[in-house]
Amino acid sequence: MADNFKQLPKSLDQDQAMGVAVIIFISIALYNAVELSVLIPFSFKTYRSLYFWALLISTTMGLIPTSLGTSFQYFGLVPLWLSLALSNIGFICMVPTQSVVLYSRLHLISQNFRLLAIIKWVIIIDSIILIIPTVTMNFGSEYFPRSAWVHGFSIVERAQITWFSVQEILISSVYIWETVRLIKISPEEDKKRHKILWELIGINIVAIVMDLTLLILEFLGYYFTQIILKALVYSIKLKMEFVVLGMLLTIVRSHSRELTSGEMYSFPSG
Repeated sequence: MADNFKQLPKSLDQDQAMGVAVIIFISIALYNAVELSVLIPFSFKTYRSLYFWALLISTTMGLIPTSLGTSFQYFGLVPLWLSLALSNIGFICMVPTQSVVLYSRLHLISQNFRLLAIIKWVIIIDSIILIIPTVTMNFGSEYFPRSAWVHGFSIVERAQITWFSVQEILISSVYIWETVRLIKISPEEDKKRHKILWELIGINIVAIVMDLTLLILEFLGYYFTQIILKALVYSIKLKMEFVVLGMLLTIVRSHSRELTSGEMYSFPSG
């Protein structure tokens, strides 16, 4: 979401470099978002699953508004209220919903229903607790830049990015744990299955690294860099979802043909 833009570079060269970075990162994120918006509906036979709607909302109502709002605010192309509205709508639909995307396919690899229930309620509760103060403080800090709103937003912003990053890392760690368990119980001669499982671990590790990168940038004080990079990172993670789900369904189908998520019939890899 949009952060305080008071941290922008002061020199002309820095301004130009940041402007180029904004254009490049946002353009790639928007390209990925548009591509995903087309691929997602055509990749499902029916549109009833939580996974489908989480993917679609995160892409169309998350990535696109976030990218537009951030670029509009940086270049001053629209009124402040509009850029903030777009950025915050995008934040709500992109960041918390990414955890929903991860959760909605977790049942394919884990049958620990108690753990699944805990993760579901954690996502619901922390989204309510963190979204409201973050959005409120963001508007307040932008309209009253020399007030306690700025300090309050700084605290809330770090709290929410830390928690959502940790939450996604924990869910990805569950995937890695369960995947390792499947590797241990899989027949050694099933090399194709082992290859898929190791690739699944690799993808989840990449997702964790991207979350940690955003978190590190936030705490190092590179606020705006983290903001313009976030949309790109989330667009990449959403594109990786098609690869991940294809792998998970391949694994599960080797055990059973009765899949609750068998509605997906194509898995774009790019």
